[in-house]
Amino acid sequence: QVQLVESGGDLVQTGGSLRLSCAASERSFSSYSMGWFRQAPGKEREFVAAISSSGQNTYYASTVKGRFTISRNNADNTLYLQIVNLQPEDTAVFYCAASHWTTIQNKAEFYDYWGQGTQVTVSS
Repeated sequence: QVQLVESGGDLVQTGGSLRLSCAASERSFSSYSMGWFRQAPGKEREFVAAISSSGQNTYYASTVKGRFTISRNNADNTLYLQIVNLQPEDTAVFYCAASHWTTIQNKAEFYDYWGQGTQVTVSS
């Protein structure tokens, strides 16, 4: 059982930046591919970014490419999401997730463990 705890969400102004973190309890963190998803009010959860277990490969949703950067530190069991130039439409609860697949997955159904989420609010 992998426990994931997100942090770093905040209220920021348009154009601001944030770095979200996701701390994993599992020592075998490096064997999981990881992903970030988000859910805006009244909308379905959507894929944001994913990273392979080694960290060598990443993949982004087209809507965030260029502004979001996913990374991981396997020595510290931590996943990150750097976000720049935040826009009001980025307002959402952001979730990290772990998949037993070592390769990148962009569908929620392939993820086995989820965090509770961290709120990102962007004011205009």
